[in-house]
Amino acid sequence: MRRRLAGWLANRDIVPTAGQAVFGYYADTGVFDRESIQLKRLVDARTEAMIRDAFDPVEDELAAAFDVEDVTFEYDTKLTLPAELTLGQLYRAARERAGDGTDPVALSVWADNSTTGTADESDAVGPIRYRRPITETAWEVGPTGAQEIVDRGEYLTRLVIAALIDGDMRDAINDEEFEDFDVSFRLEPGERKRVAEIVQSTLQSELDAAFDRLPDEIQEIYGWAVDVSERHQDRDPMFRELLADAQNGDQQARDRIRETYRDAPVTELDVDVDRFAGIEDLPYLKTQYARVGVIYDGMIEMYRRAGLPVDDAFKRSIVLAIIGAQIWLDDVDDFVADRVDGQLTPATAEYVLAADDREAYEAIVQISERYIDLAAEYATETDSPLTGIAAEYIYRSGDPSVLPGHE
Repeated sequence: MRRRLAGWLANRDIVPTAGQAVFGYYADTGVFDRESIQLKRLVDARTEAMIRDAFDPVEDELAAAFDVEDVTFEYDTKLTLPAELTLGQLYRAARERAGDGTDPVALSVWADNSTTGTADESDAVGPIRYRRPITETAWEVGPTGAQEIVDRGEYLTRLVIAALIDGDMRDAINDEEFEDFDVSFRLEPGERKRVAEIVQSTLQSELDAAFDRLPDEIQEIYGWAVDVSERHQDRDPMFRELLADAQNGDQQARDRIRETYRDAPVTELDVDVDRFAGIEDLPYLKTQYARVGVIYDGMIEMYRRAGLPVDDAFKRSIVLAIIGAQIWLDDVDDFVADRVDGQLTPATAEYVLAADDREAYEAIVQISERYIDLAAEYATETDSPLTGIAAEYIYRSGDPSVLPGHE
């Protein structure tokens, strides 16, 4: 009865999307974890503090470069969501491991001084906080208790957040798209690119210093992920040419899009193919993994190689959710612009592969649902209600009515 009621509420427009996601996930799985929902508010607050911390040196550099005072830099991105979900999962693990009645999450170095009084105990290592000075040997040994899971998880989350924003800013510079950020001072025409370059170089400098303090293995997995992603980006001119030829009626181009883009074998990736066991038949898996998924695969592996308790099912749920979000939210929303611009995406691909607009529309909906449903299944398997709710939220945030054939 409760699950039926939750399903009914999940489909009421009067309920905010976040609430629909909670009710929808409960209706589908029977999982309602009040602690996780409360934990999300805490994670949101702490990761927002980490983002602000990452922007402190950025704002200093912008102030110096433009000769202004009290600069504020704001960046509209949801890229950090997987890092937030990972931190929430580690908080749950730490609480389960704690056996002395204390709450290691409450004793975080990112906690509010007024409530815990513990932040002053941290030893600042560059701009990234950690409770005590950490050596490379300590990283290699791994966390020995619940509090170290929290501390180390937060340290890496703060680092990952900066890395994700750095990568997104690199893309913005390459694509000359500078609409997602704002500064608190007036910019002249053409100066937004200069802002982006200052932000990216400042973040990169911080990341280089932070990675120097970590074992090589952690830095190498990040470098590997970036390399796979950049090699995919290097193929963009070829993909654009294929789309243009297919739009002009070239059947061979359509066939190549199927073979090299939609149904390309994952064995061509520079990854362990076991990562894809059981899901190899997902359309666009190889190309979308290389496009967006590999960055988050590398992110999760950084946590794992630091000895933190994050399992394969959790990583799969994150990677599949990210690919699903890329298709269902970004590619669907940007369909018209991408088609005009000649950008090959799963959305623009389906409209040259399908027999008509309706068939293409249905294919995009079905493909997106497969990714998001699988993400929710793996989230349930790894006992991560927050990730399952996030997958539900992604689905309920999509608007396929913007696509041709919706009617």
